[in-house]
Amino acid sequence: MRFMIMHKNDPHTEAGERPPKDLVEKMGQFIGGHAQAGRLIDGAGLGASQTRTRLTFRAGTCTVKHGPYRGEHELPAALLLLKVKTRDEAIDWAERYGKILGTGEIELGKVNEPWDIGLMPAPENPPLQILLIEKADQASEAGARSSQQKAALTRLRSEMTKAGVLIRETQLQPSAKAKRLVFTNHDLKISDGPFSESKELIGGFAVLELSGMEEAIALSRSYAAILGGTLEVDIRPLAAPEAA
Repeated sequence: MRFMIMHKNDPHTEAGERPPKDLVEKMGQFIGGHAQAGRLIDGAGLGASQTRTRLTFRAGTCTVKHGPYRGEHELPAALLLLKVKTRDEAIDWAERYGKILGTGEIELGKVNEPWDIGLMPAPENPPLQILLIEKADQASEAGARSSQQKAALTRLRSEMTKAGVLIRETQLQPSAKAKRLVFTNHDLKISDGPFSESKELIGGFAVLELSGMEEAIALSRSYAAILGGTLEVDIRPLAAPEAA
């Protein structure tokens, strides 16, 4: 079974600080080990909110807000990795996506590249990878998107794929199936979903093939320890991709 282990942003990341070399090495070993074992499906880290854009859809109108900003409604329903030339291009695709949903929020966050965390010099004119985060709403939490919405989203994703924009996507089961892990100095408190909201911005995630929720929780302890032992982590089972 596939799970997304998702950690929240922290003050150091929000301040634009690069992660310490020791943390980068330990996380590289963690990710590398699971990749070699064939368990790692996907993963990415995101930068500070100053690198992000929030789109809010209400009554047929789209409001675009660039960071920095605080977290508000950060419970995700789906994540799409986009490769674009400019942020404006990503915003155009996100507006089309959001208009299908009708009412809701989308966040666009720049994915951290090796040069963003000091592993190598930045290449000339690198592609821009943006994570499109569809925020959960009443319909997605109930698994009740209309057939018209599902069909329209499928058509748009197909168009994005043909255009070379959509690299991959991850759809999540409703938060009723989730666990929230709050680590304080390595001590753990676990809460069961559903969750009405999450106020903390997503800092990064890993998608892994695991035996079940117990293994996901055990693995999250190591994940949290690498990140300092004081943070919030959500574990979300993945949903099956919607049929085209």
